Amino acid sequence: MTVYVLQHMYEYGENNGHEEVKFIGVFSSLEQAKNAKEKLFSLPGFKDYPSDSFYIDPYEVDELHWQEGFVDGKRLTE
Repeated sequence: MTVYVLQHMYEYGENNGHEEVKFIGVFSSLEQAKNAKEKLFSLPGFKDYPSDSFYIDPYEVDELHWQEGFVDGKRLTE
């Protein structure tokens, strides 16, 4: 089964050094995710950013989507 994750992302700060990501929701169809995006696009905050600040990604349910380790951001600055 495929679900669709809707997120909103934008960069801010000097030279766009920071990223803000909002997890909006999980939808059972692409059409429902697109409808949610359209509703949000007219709201305060969201309307200040272009439509392409929204991302809809398909995900298969019951699958491991992150299969690697990660590097702690603190270690990168030490």
